[in-house]
Amino acid sequence: MTHKSKLWLLVVVALLVVVAAIVAIKATQITGMIKAGKSFVPPPESVTSATVEASRWEASREAVGTLVAVRGVTVGAELPGVIREIGFDSGASVKRGAMLVKLDTATEEAQLAAARADAALAKATLQRARQLRAGGANTPADLDAAEARAQQTAATVTGLETTIAKKTIRAPFDGRVAIRQVELGQVVSAGAPIAAMHSVSPIYAEFALPQQALADLTVGQRTRLRTDAFPRAQWEGQVTTVNPEVDPATRNVRVRATFPNADGRLRPGMFVNVELLSGQSRPVLLVPATAVLFAPYGDSVFLLEEKNDAAGKAGLVARQAFVRLGERRGDFVAVTEGLSAGQRVVSSGAFKLRNGAAVVVNEALAPAAELAPRAKEE
Repeated sequence: MTHKSKLWLLVVVALLVVVAAIVAIKATQITGMIKAGKSFVPPPESVTSATVEASRWEASREAVGTLVAVRGVTVGAELPGVIREIGFDSGASVKRGAMLVKLDTATEEAQLAAARADAALAKATLQRARQLRAGGANTPADLDAAEARAQQTAATVTGLETTIAKKTIRAPFDGRVAIRQVELGQVVSAGAPIAAMHSVSPIYAEFALPQQALADLTVGQRTRLRTDAFPRAQWEGQVTTVNPEVDPATRNVRVRATFPNADGRLRPGMFVNVELLSGQSRPVLLVPATAVLFAPYGDSVFLLEEKNDAAGKAGLVARQAFVRLGERRGDFVAVTEGLSAGQRVVSSGAFKLRNGAAVVVNEALAPAAELAPRAKEE
């Protein structure tokens, strides 16, 4: 064997030794990783918990409605004229009979002065005609003419006084005036709008309910109103009108409820949520809505159960339970099937769990659940 052949043989043998060493090292590492994986126990997940509560809910029905003024008109001019005086500010509250706008009445007042003088003369003439008739110094036709003249002049005075009164536009009821649509010195025509006016205390809420609600709907039924404009407030009222007919297109019936509005915060046209209360309560099981995992194949929650691990140490594990849900109010949802009162469920953090996963409860992370949550002001 030549020297060159021996050299190549030594190189091949050395290469094989190195490869064998690397394979052995990697095999040892992989074997160790497999053993570690088999013995590895994932750390428990941090969650919060809640107890399934037995409570009673008053039967109710919710609807979306619109606020409507008890009285609402657009105040306008009955006669044409020039605006000489404005007696209100936009958005002001006015009393019934308060002067809103006064039109120019100079011409009518001059005519009224002449008409009153004419009426006074006709009245005096009538008195003399009666005296002469009593003495037989005139004919019955003269007396009739004098009486007709007196009545005619009196009617002319009344007509001019009515015209002047109509040129002073007054508030038809107690209410709030909207933005005015006229200015001082403006010439307005008959029927020209001056400002909208609404009576807002009390105020109506109109909404629609399906015809199935007619069986439980009665006049005087207690109602509750909320609006996102004032999330911390609610108003109590009652049903005052149930429409006698059902809309054949939607099969809904219109309902009107009346609510007090002394502070005027509720405005006509506002969107509101109305809740009709029946006065009867029913038992329910409540869990926070955050505890429910919603899925197409069924809603579920994770129950907390005590279980010993391989070392005999007690701990908590999560077991998935499918439930049937009922009505939801605020942060809570009613459970009709699948749970019983007193059981503990995962209230937050359920999305990261699997059936049988070890958990640790940290109530410091638990969000507050309320039946009537309100937005917090920063």
